[in-house]
Amino acid sequence: MATKKKVSYFSLTAIAAIIFSLFAFSTAVSPLPHLHQTKLSNVRKFEIADDMFWKDGEPFRIIGGDLHYFRVLPEYWEDRLMRMKALGLNTIQTYVPWNLHEPSPGNLVFDGIADIFSFLKLCQKMEFLVMLRPGPYICGEWDLGGFPAWLLDKEPALKLRSSDPAYLHLVDNWWGVLLPMLVPFLYENGGPIIMVQIENEYGSYGDDKAYLRHLVELGRRHLGNGVILYTTDGGTRETLEKGTIPGEGVYAAVDFSTGDNAWPIFELQKEFNAPGKSPPLSSEFYTGWLTHWGEKIATTDAYSTAAELEKILARNGSVVLYMAHGGTNFGFYNGANSGSNESDYKPDLTSYDYDAPIRESGDVDNAKFKAIRTVIKKYAAAFVPPIPSNNEKAEYGYVQLSKVSALFDIIRNQNNSSVVESTDPISMESVGQTYGFLLYMSEYNAHNGASTLFIPKVHDRAQVFVTCNSKNHKGIPIYAGNIERWSNKELQLPHVKCASSFTLFVLVENMGRINYGPYMFDRKGILSPVYLNDHPLHNWKITPIPLQTLNGQRSPIIEVSRSARAGVHAGKSVLSKEPAFYRGSFTINTPEDVKDTFLSVEGWGKGIAFINKFNLGRYWPAYGPQCNLYVPAPLLRQGENTVELFELETTNPELAVRFVQEENSVCGRSSSSVRDL
Repeated sequence: MATKKKVSYFSLTAIAAIIFSLFAFSTAVSPLPHLHQTKLSNVRKFEIADDMFWKDGEPFRIIGGDLHYFRVLPEYWEDRLMRMKALGLNTIQTYVPWNLHEPSPGNLVFDGIADIFSFLKLCQKMEFLVMLRPGPYICGEWDLGGFPAWLLDKEPALKLRSSDPAYLHLVDNWWGVLLPMLVPFLYENGGPIIMVQIENEYGSYGDDKAYLRHLVELGRRHLGNGVILYTTDGGTRETLEKGTIPGEGVYAAVDFSTGDNAWPIFELQKEFNAPGKSPPLSSEFYTGWLTHWGEKIATTDAYSTAAELEKILARNGSVVLYMAHGGTNFGFYNGANSGSNESDYKPDLTSYDYDAPIRESGDVDNAKFKAIRTVIKKYAAAFVPPIPSNNEKAEYGYVQLSKVSALFDIIRNQNNSSVVESTDPISMESVGQTYGFLLYMSEYNAHNGASTLFIPKVHDRAQVFVTCNSKNHKGIPIYAGNIERWSNKELQLPHVKCASSFTLFVLVENMGRINYGPYMFDRKGILSPVYLNDHPLHNWKITPIPLQTLNGQRSPIIEVSRSARAGVHAGKSVLSKEPAFYRGSFTINTPEDVKDTFLSVEGWGKGIAFINKFNLGRYWPAYGPQCNLYVPAPLLRQGENTVELFELETTNPELAVRFVQEENSVCGRSSSSVRDL
């Protein structure tokens, strides 16, 4: 797990200058290895001429693939890169998510899974070139498209992805830190980076040319003129007209659906590049597709995918596989999509397997890897290594869990220092929280007959409880039901005789911010008044429940849960739908027994899973289709290992989980089959 590293913008700039000097000196003494070294000069140069890419004076074809360092544990970066080498790839393309690296204003994180510099060095070591996509917007099925959620709390509201001066000021600050630190890694300076992308598929979103030109100027200012800047847009005239930057020397690449006729699109691409500056490149050749909760797993045919790839390579086109290896949306970083309106909300799975040739767990013994590799071997200029074996998986079996603390007990006993009071509900971002949950509490007087609750705007999923505040009821919460963003409706509250007032509890889960489209300004929590019998409720107490993410942010709530002792075991009654923490442990006897595995949560309802305090991500087997969570071996250790669940709804009858050797994506309401694209 990454730990927070706080560094000022001034000190980072100074550090970047020092790093650049040392890097330049070291490469002068001992040139780093690379492919196709020119015999006439030691000058490193990657450029475009005669509608081709040229590397050190020789023609070069990009056969690349996307691998996102932030979706793979650092201990496995080399393993995954080795598998990409065996696929025949020569270039790695990756995004840089701003929200991972600056989780709060001025708090910079560049270690652990956020250590992009170690990743770039490893790419260099393994003789990969790199196409870098630093955003500031990245999409990528990543929370808020890579934007930090604290941008949503600015007043007046920022206009993201535009020439809004307030937004550009923050982009200037971020790129002013990031880009100078990347200078030593540019190809001309002995590093692997050959191209840097400006924004991401902007033509599918807007047409603010002033914004794009500002990013180009910023990129040139920090990176110089030696690196190729590029855009990626869909292969239509409209998207290319909106998303490209004519007259700025920025190379326009294209992407399109696998199966579309590539070469007419490449001809169209030429119209948006200067003469001789348009090598045909599909910078996102889709090997699979994403899947949302509640859907069937998306798959694409291995052999038709390989056949479409060959149509590009056979005519000397370049291509980047999206994805070559998908990885995992650890923690709370999964994104979401929307349909016709912002209530048509579709959160992404924890798994980002993507039906890619290198599976989430790194497995390559599959038809798609072999079919794509067969095609690439025909056209690759470099030696393609043999196919490696899959990493071994372990089946550690059943692990008994015990209930260690109920959420409402923790809330009742904690101090009130973190509680925010507000006349009306406010958003998660407004209380200074980024991910996790918020608990809203308000009192109301008892009425004769049933009470009806209506919350017009909940982002994203609320569990509602009520409790009678009289002494006879002992404050035990009664579950009332769920209110969901995608199927919002009135909720009838339980009719309970009560001599005093009631407390209404609304536990709201942030299930991932929308990362694409017009509804991306996606604040979380209760975003509207709350109506009880058509009258608004006021005077709210709001408790942040952030749990923890990947960049070192800790949660008092979960720390309290971990200090509690086990209290409830299998066979004892558990309040229905009560959010609670469960913990168990298992032992791995030898270092050789530490292997990849999958956590099966069959029989559980919905929640968050932790292994040795690392946030694996969300589970929801009742909704599906993902049933098991991938557990990479580096998260485990010889000796005792702990598994924790924050279960929101329904416990497994045996209060047990199981560690198995295989993934399972056929559970819940989507269990009948996969979705073939």
